[in-house]
Amino acid sequence: MTITIYHNPGCGTSRNTLAIIRQSGEEPEVIEYLKNPPSRERLVELIAAMGMTPRELLREKGTPYAELDLGDPKWSDDEIVDFMLAHPILINRPIVVSPLGTILARPSEAVLDILPNRDIGPFTKEDGEVVIDAKGKRVV
Repeated sequence: MTITIYHNPGCGTSRNTLAIIRQSGEEPEVIEYLKNPPSRERLVELIAAMGMTPRELLREKGTPYAELDLGDPKWSDDEIVDFMLAHPILINRPIVVSPLGTILARPSEAVLDILPNRDIGPFTKEDGEVVIDAKGKRVV
């Protein structure tokens, strides 16, 4: 089974998501999207598969969002996609694609919903937050 993660190794949520995928027994295809951004066609496909709009995928924090005035509703979906392609840091992450679906894995444990093996045992995020306890129960 092929799982793909559009990953930023500098992002804790992305690292936690990758760790959950690996703990499930899968070795995903890892695409560092800041180094290898998706094509326009692929980005549009991912947005559609997640059932969101380009604006909903925009990342504000730590990006040129404010200086580009991307909060202004004047920008069309096509223009938002153009900005994401010109500045891949504007693409929120991590995006995970599996045969069971495509999601923006925020929070990281959302990835459990599209993994074939969800029984991954205990898992604790980098920051110490317990996602799955010692009894294998998902902590909400």
